[in-house]
Amino acid sequence: MAKIHPNATPASNVAAQSPGAEPPCGGDGRTAVELTVWRKSLLFNGNGFTVFDSEGNLVFRVDNYAVGSRNEILLMDADGKPLHTIRRKRLSLGDQWLIYNAEETINPQFTVKKNHARLLHSKTLAHATPCASGSNSRLGYNIEGTYSRRSCAFFDDERRQLAEIKRKESAQGVALGLDVFWLIIEPGLDASFAMAMVILLEQMFGSQRSLLDGWMLF
Repeated sequence: MAKIHPNATPASNVAAQSPGAEPPCGGDGRTAVELTVWRKSLLFNGNGFTVFDSEGNLVFRVDNYAVGSRNEILLMDADGKPLHTIRRKRLSLGDQWLIYNAEETINPQFTVKKNHARLLHSKTLAHATPCASGSNSRLGYNIEGTYSRRSCAFFDDERRQLAEIKRKESAQGVALGLDVFWLIIEPGLDASFAMAMVILLEQMFGSQRSLLDGWMLF
């Protein structure tokens, strides 16, 4: 298998700020960020995600253990600092989740709802809506495409594409499989929010194993 992560040092220029601040993009904030998402935990024999930048530096991680709640997931930076807590919304119709800042469990930032209109051939997989009226992100986000094929795009309410999930190949043109893929983030979208949406797409549309595995805070 091609080498996925050549370095082990954190990439602080990509790790996200809190959603109240301006969203971090790449380097100078004028170019897209290309992240490699690996559907594998850094923990031995664990499940989760490990994310690297274009230089091979660790950016984000999600770890889980054999036991725990499958309804709560923590997204961390390379040093293990909490960035977002993702919780399934209780007593709601359909598959809905809440995204919180860091380890907060009150005042969610976004509500994310799975689109069950797929039977009507809708392209939309999920929709994220800001919870706070004073949020910098006044618009919602639609995720369209097919996650099972790692072919998705993130759009704001003005139909601007702000991120993309796509299959990744090695330098020799060999496909790396569904567990390794690109997350390309355009300027204007918070990188940690984009990764949080990837986690939710996995929960909503991933393999049966992902849906049954238990998740817990690190």
